[in-house]
Amino acid sequence: MDLGLDGKVALVAAASKGLGFGVAQALARDGAKVSMCSRDQAAIDRAAQQLRDETGASILSFACDVRDPASIQTWIDQTAAAWGVIDALLVNAGGPPSAPFKDITDEMWTAAFELTLMSSVRMVRAVLPHMTNGGAILTVTSSSIREPIEHLGLSTIMRSGVAALVKTLADELAADGIRVNNLIPGRIDTERVAQLDHHAAQRQNLSVEEVRGRSIQKIPLKRLGTAEEFGAAAAFLLSPAASYITGSTLRVDGGAMRSIAG
Repeated sequence: MDLGLDGKVALVAAASKGLGFGVAQALARDGAKVSMCSRDQAAIDRAAQQLRDETGASILSFACDVRDPASIQTWIDQTAAAWGVIDALLVNAGGPPSAPFKDITDEMWTAAFELTLMSSVRMVRAVLPHMTNGGAILTVTSSSIREPIEHLGLSTIMRSGVAALVKTLADELAADGIRVNNLIPGRIDTERVAQLDHHAAQRQNLSVEEVRGRSIQKIPLKRLGTAEEFGAAAAFLLSPAASYITGSTLRVDGGAMRSIAG
């Protein structure tokens, strides 16, 4: 299937590894020009070179801390200066730490607000002036917005705010030809999931292998997903092939979520 991404300009945040890298990889394979960012310049440069070598695509790499408005603005403005109109944006950031409610301080709430919700607001706000021919915005969220997960209150609450933002923007930006959607990863085999498994193992006095095995047994497809599979779904939603999809939330979870709606 031709997604219509050839020559399109796409921004992918937090792209040096994990889900972000999987999305950047999928976009590059389909012919998009990809501007990748990460807090670590060396890491994002390595990831960008890997994609250039693999796909031959045009790739830019930037150091960007999505908690910093100026850093976001520089990344997006410099990409637009290099390539002109921007067609797609993946809103992504590392997740807040795992902790029970009683241990979450005011400082942790504020940090999660800046990392998860305000980074989304700022990335969208900065990209809109460059989406003069319409475009697509996709946020990476969490299954916890539908089914809260133990000790992930910071993520659940802030990412629920992002989901509400997406629905609001889908209405407001439709007249400009800009689509806005959410993408929920389930148990994808990434460093973030490995960290959460490690914390769960410590809490439950189990091995990491036992924790992971129990999780896999709850997934109808009986395995973890891959960043490549997640990236393929994201590339579709960011592409012209998904031209009549906006304000929606897609799950990439192997059937793990049990809720019927959303």
